[in-house]
Amino acid sequence: MLTRHHPLHGSPLGTQRAITSFHYGPAETGHQRGRKVYVQASLHADELPGMLLAHHLRQRLAVLETAGLLRAEFVIVPVANPIGLAQTVLLTNEGRFDLAGGENFNRRYPSLFAPVLAAVEGRLVDDEAANAQIIRAALREAAQALPQENELMSQRKTLLALACDAEVVLDLHCDCESLIHLYTGTALWPQAEPLARLTGSRASLLAAESGDNPFDEACSQTWWQLAAHFDGRHPVPMGCLSVTLELRGQADVSHPLASGDADALVAFFAHRGLVDLPAPVLPPLHNEATPLAGTDDLKAPISGLVVYVRDIGDEIRAGDVVVELIDPISGDVHPVRSRTGGLLFARQVQRFARAGRSLCQVAGNTPIRVGKLSSD
Repeated sequence: MLTRHHPLHGSPLGTQRAITSFHYGPAETGHQRGRKVYVQASLHADELPGMLLAHHLRQRLAVLETAGLLRAEFVIVPVANPIGLAQTVLLTNEGRFDLAGGENFNRRYPSLFAPVLAAVEGRLVDDEAANAQIIRAALREAAQALPQENELMSQRKTLLALACDAEVVLDLHCDCESLIHLYTGTALWPQAEPLARLTGSRASLLAAESGDNPFDEACSQTWWQLAAHFDGRHPVPMGCLSVTLELRGQADVSHPLASGDADALVAFFAHRGLVDLPAPVLPPLHNEATPLAGTDDLKAPISGLVVYVRDIGDEIRAGDVVVELIDPISGDVHPVRSRTGGLLFARQVQRFARAGRSLCQVAGNTPIRVGKLSSD
């Protein structure tokens, strides 16, 4: 195992933050690189189940490395957001938004398509595997060339440079209160389905573009963009399975959950031949994947007290009342109905909301939204 420290540029005077990565398995030799897996936790720094999962996963990888059973380099970043981890306001960690500029830490990652296209144009051949190596080399060069004008941009560059050439990228998050679920690119679902089965994901939400370019899409979108560009000329694989894995709710930080999730990831790695263990028997899929555009994001019509009348895990019908907003002064009760039928898989913790605030999500099969699909 190798430990590497990546200092962030632009830290305030008198401070210096760094991202630490742990590397297990076969090391690269010159320019010939083998298979690679990248796992990061707590990009939203107040979402901690992934940090504990990374702790358990590192223990398993250390054992597998000692036994010579790793067939890929595994890069683990247990603290992906040291900036957000340091942000405390009135004893509460604010890890979702950068207090210096208000930006969501998991948005606005740079697209690498244009520089990679320029680098590979005229170089691709008729061999898919050879093209994958050419593209990965171009991705590394493009990520290293990204500007880092401030600390947040430096953090984005560091994380993207660590992940961009991996064949599997897992970005570990959680919701406020939720069932385990995942987000991934529509074109990646055939590769992601075994992960959904092994982790017990209750909802799998697919989109080619969710809006604001989160980390997982920044890692994977270049592959389907290149495949479309070179369609009919050169074969381009879906060379990066990048998934945002939501590990239930913020309070779901326990050794039994994290240990079970780590076992599920190792089983998934065995399924892909990334570790030399028997391939697991895939359990049934809880629910078929649905388009992210089919997820109804129920919002508060007024400022008021939030009372959920349906529980996480309930199957909702279109038109069902899921939550009530109560004005405690006038006594008015405002029912909030779902526009779609599907699984109620996530909801907010706070029980008082301003008008327009997102309250909960129902995963439906039929698209009902357009434009920006990601949350703020």
